[in-house]
Amino acid sequence: MNRYRIIRRYGHFYLIDKVTGQRKSLKTTDQGDANRLLGAANEASHQPLLGVKLAETYYAASEPQAMTRTWQHVIEEIIKLKNGSTRERWERAAKDPAFAQLKAKVVIQTRAKDFLDALNAGAVATNVFLRRIHNFALDMNWLPKPVLPKRHWPSIEFKEKRAITIGEHIAIIERELNLEKRAFYELCWYFGGSQGDIADLAAEDIAWETSTLSYARRKTGMISLLRFGSHAAKVLKSLPPNGPLFPHLRKLRASDRATEFKKRCKGLGITGVTLHSYRYGWAERAKENGYPERFAQEALGHNSKAVHRAYARKARPEIPALEDYEEMGRKQKTVPNKPLLLEA
Repeated sequence: MNRYRIIRRYGHFYLIDKVTGQRKSLKTTDQGDANRLLGAANEASHQPLLGVKLAETYYAASEPQAMTRTWQHVIEEIIKLKNGSTRERWERAAKDPAFAQLKAKVVIQTRAKDFLDALNAGAVATNVFLRRIHNFALDMNWLPKPVLPKRHWPSIEFKEKRAITIGEHIAIIERELNLEKRAFYELCWYFGGSQGDIADLAAEDIAWETSTLSYARRKTGMISLLRFGSHAAKVLKSLPPNGPLFPHLRKLRASDRATEFKKRCKGLGITGVTLHSYRYGWAERAKENGYPERFAQEALGHNSKAVHRAYARKARPEIPALEDYEEMGRKQKTVPNKPLLLEA
């Protein structure tokens, strides 16, 4: 017995599921096309695997490389479009062991279980990058439909990041014997920039007459502008007066700078801190000392997550509770006990 039948409404054909009663438009007004789609639906209901194979065959006919394109190819195409630090992040992501088996899979033959296996074997970064890889394949029409429906993707839950403390920072710079690295960590403390932006600073970014530093963020291209004080000025004056401030560190990959910092922290027994913790530390110090949020955004960038976190989620509330405010209004007889009726 066939599961589906077709009906015609206002010239358009619809597929009716006899079991569930659901109706789906076939998006055609042609009787012959509607009959062929009906036959395919009924055949697929009797032999599901055959239906999948037929779909792959039709898709392969319209896309010659469909039967040979693997996820390795998709990742390589994404990397070609990236530059700078973004490209480095993608190259590192491509080496994720959780992608090992998936990369050899033909894209249109991938099943939801293949994605779930990779997600279960990986970490948060696996989830983040697999989503991007999947969406890229969809955008390029290399996938006829999503492998894993959006609602079934595991939620992305990043580990809590914390700010570096003044005590930890002092311990780090006192232990650091390399003058360039020491100055680098100190400017991370004073300016709160990302490690890549600080490493790329040049003497030309400094305006001594106004005691300001301005640079374009590598990640967004937005300009960060901030004023520095006497302590930061002392560090800046110890660096090259022309060209790159950190000629050696700027040549290192971000991962290499992060690894060196991690080793320094491990030697001091400091845990839970990365170079990005300087950014969070700057934002939280700004909030605690009453630094206006608009100035913090100007310094770190208006889209800075560090600023948003410090000034919102971890900020001390300064507004009263609504119930307290209502009670205060009643005492002052400024808040009526009954709702006001608006004049017609």
